Amino acid sequence: MEHSHTSSKAASGYSGWLALVGNPNVGKSVVFGALTGRYATVSNYPGTTVEVSRGTLRSGAKKIGVIDSPGVNSLVPMSEDERVTRDILLNEEVVAVLQVMDSKNLRRSLLIAVQLVEMGLPLVLALNMYDEAGEKGITIDVDGLSRTLSLDCIPTIATQRWNIDKLDGSVDKARVSDFQIRYPEAIEDGIGAIASRLPGAHISGRSLAIMLLSGDSTLKKWLAGKITADAAMEIEKIRMDVQAKQGDPIGFLINRTRLKYVDGIVDKVVSQEERSAGRISAFIGRYSMHPVWGVPILLAVLFIMYEFVGVLGAGISVDFLQSTIFGKFLNPWAARMVEYVFQSGLIHDFIVGRYGIVTMALTYAIAIVLPIVGFFFIFFGLLEDSGYLPRLAVMVDRIFKLMGLNGKAVLPMVLGLGCDTMATMTTRILETRKERVIVTLLLALGVPCSAQLGVILGMLGAVSFPATLWWAGTVVLTIFLVGFLSSKLLPGTASDFIIEVPPIRMPQLSNIVLKTVVRVHWYLKEAVPLFILGTAMLFTLDKTMALKFLEKAASPVVVGLLNLPVEATQAFIVGFLRRDYGAAGLLAMQKNGMLDPVQVVVSLVTITLFIPCIANLFVIIKELGVKAAVWMTIFIFPFAVLVGGLLNFILRALKVSL
Repeated sequence: MEHSHTSSKAASGYSGWLALVGNPNVGKSVVFGALTGRYATVSNYPGTTVEVSRGTLRSGAKKIGVIDSPGVNSLVPMSEDERVTRDILLNEEVVAVLQVMDSKNLRRSLLIAVQLVEMGLPLVLALNMYDEAGEKGITIDVDGLSRTLSLDCIPTIATQRWNIDKLDGSVDKARVSDFQIRYPEAIEDGIGAIASRLPGAHISGRSLAIMLLSGDSTLKKWLAGKITADAAMEIEKIRMDVQAKQGDPIGFLINRTRLKYVDGIVDKVVSQEERSAGRISAFIGRYSMHPVWGVPILLAVLFIMYEFVGVLGAGISVDFLQSTIFGKFLNPWAARMVEYVFQSGLIHDFIVGRYGIVTMALTYAIAIVLPIVGFFFIFFGLLEDSGYLPRLAVMVDRIFKLMGLNGKAVLPMVLGLGCDTMATMTTRILETRKERVIVTLLLALGVPCSAQLGVILGMLGAVSFPATLWWAGTVVLTIFLVGFLSSKLLPGTASDFIIEVPPIRMPQLSNIVLKTVVRVHWYLKEAVPLFILGTAMLFTLDKTMALKFLEKAASPVVVGLLNLPVEATQAFIVGFLRRDYGAAGLLAMQKNGMLDPVQVVVSLVTITLFIPCIANLFVIIKELGVKAAVWMTIFIFPFAVLVGGLLNFILRALKVSL
């Protein structure tokens, strides 16, 4: 159910919107869930690929809409997420703002708070993670902070729902603060001159003027049609005149002034008692970021993940669901039910045939992929809640800089080992389009999902350890080469690496359950329909004989360049539907003695680098557009075959023993 993104109170049925704002990972979504209950919708914000959650809060007789805005580090947008949050505050009928703050890092949260104050919106501050601040020996003078900012400040622990009830009346408690930051005289003059030329808006003219002085080009579209071309030129001239009087960029000077005020507030209301962390957590926290000692910790994490996801999820759970539940009960039952009405023919085959909606689409989506991604969601939730992922990002930051990325890029890359389709959607955490394009390309090119990885490692394990090294080395080298070249060829710049490193802590079961349920719901809603669509396409290709034509057309490349049996052609074609299904076809060939060790390595490298599965392709289209998806596919297909052919030549020319 899509939500209507209208800013009209009457049209929405609400008396206004309460906007939840805050830095990333401060518990906004938990607060949103507690305030709105289960009745929420998630849809893209107009004109973007950023998803925004909307729900309803009932306050007495009033029905108030609640918007969970994307996490931000500034309201002068540097990423699409930040632009969406700014646009919500600028364009929606926001009657109040609830800022969810991280009590452990009040300085970072206050940088957002002073910008919200400048917007002149009614505001309430929720000091979340109050327990974690206490565990670190941090004490906050809540009353002093409230007096300083002339705002209500409410300590909360969202995961335990402590004090959440006090937020229910946020709209009634929200008030406009009289706290004001004074900037250097020349900047203040520029603010006044620009503000006088701006049209009326939902947020203050002062805040808009500060954004424009800071060089916020994303406001140009909003201003178009609201002011004349001459007024726009005057504003730009004012900005340039102010800049000419400064030695540093205006945005830098504005941010430095804000930091000075924020540091003064923090010194006044925050005190910290030194506390020693537990020995084990302190050891892990310190060495997991080390460029050398962090590697064995990472390898240990990956081993545990493989055992949990690959063995328990992709092995035991999939075998039980696929062979027993679907193989012995659901699929035979569905076939009997369909045969009562359609004993044969197109409808029969479309439902329970070789490429049937039940026998392939639902079997793959529910019996094969769901348990794998479900177990991965659990494990990824453990990594998130423990505080390890930010440390991993810090550890690999230097390596990823070679590819024009920063350490944040490792998060979707790791997530891709569970499901590339879902990982592609999480590239939204990256600030620039260039970074999102590079990571999406690398995910589509060379990061095998856990289902495919399980099949690949099973095949390589039956050959030798050197075969595994040749496969892994070729794939990793290819990823870094493509990433490096992409960073040089694609336009745009990389973003700064800013990430909060929380303390290592014991994951909370309630958090893991909540995150897993939300992600499984996403999978069922977003990915399963793509499996059905992909199966329908494969069914059509099969019935129109186009599948056999494709097999015949691709055979010269498969046989001639890759030196593989002609039967491998179908594995690559079907791999477009699901990469792991293509790998499973190669596994069957290996078990039948149709592949020698060199052919095993060559075929697995090729199918690992092969074009993204159809579900991932549709998500790439959704995230980056048709043009980007087409160009990626055009590049990946011949490139994968080229790498496979080159590897085949090297292994046979050198007569490598596998």
